[in-house]
Amino acid sequence: MASRWWRWRRGCSWKPAARSPGPGSPGRAGPLGPSAAAEVRAQAVLAGDLILSAASIALARIGNTTVISILTQVIEDLVRGEFLQLGSKENENERFAHYLEKTFKKTASLIANSCKAVSVLGCPDPVVHEIAYQYGKNVGIAFQLIDDVLDFTSCSDQMGKPTSADLKLGLATGPVLFACQQFPEMNAMIMRRFSLPGDVDRARQYVLQSDGVQQTTYLAQQYCHEAIREISKLRPSPERDALIQLSEIVLTRDK
Repeated sequence: MASRWWRWRRGCSWKPAARSPGPGSPGRAGPLGPSAAAEVRAQAVLAGDLILSAASIALARIGNTTVISILTQVIEDLVRGEFLQLGSKENENERFAHYLEKTFKKTASLIANSCKAVSVLGCPDPVVHEIAYQYGKNVGIAFQLIDDVLDFTSCSDQMGKPTSADLKLGLATGPVLFACQQFPEMNAMIMRRFSLPGDVDRARQYVLQSDGVQQTTYLAQQYCHEAIREISKLRPSPERDALIQLSEIVLTRDK
């Protein structure tokens, strides 16, 4: 861990850069089935327990209350993200904003706050803390967007889980939401959470016939570009270059 603190300390100077706008984005759905809802809640409880355990260890071994506060925020976001996953929106624009908020809270918050926590331990400059947070946030959202793409483009062996897994759980991810703009008939399937026989297969075909995969990939690229813009505020170093390379790897992974 000491080496990681040192990496942030070495990068503890920054240069100002012009702000650029972040990546943009283009009633209520029926409830998840009992098994899916139970799985969501179980994941939230398990993840919360694990992070609370980590927080307790961190407090005992590090004694840094700021880091504990950051870990607490991760727990709150994760639980909120799991419950966001239980709902949806009828309006297409609200639906996409809901999806991105869920994506941040379920995935990107952990990465963003982990980056921030490491920077807090290694550097006293709050500007660096914010750079680390924004880098992790954008990389985290991009990571999840690509994960949602791979659910449609990779085989089960590559992913280590069944493909179309999100559809089978009744979840409408980025590729589905973009495809719905070209195939409005998907709206009804989204609102009933792909619960009728044949819904999952039809939705998958609509996605593959649309540019939903391409648009989701493009959105992930925008988030990665924003991550690179943020981390490039730090002075040049091998560690900064590695973080830039990491953001690029997120886009090219196949599992």
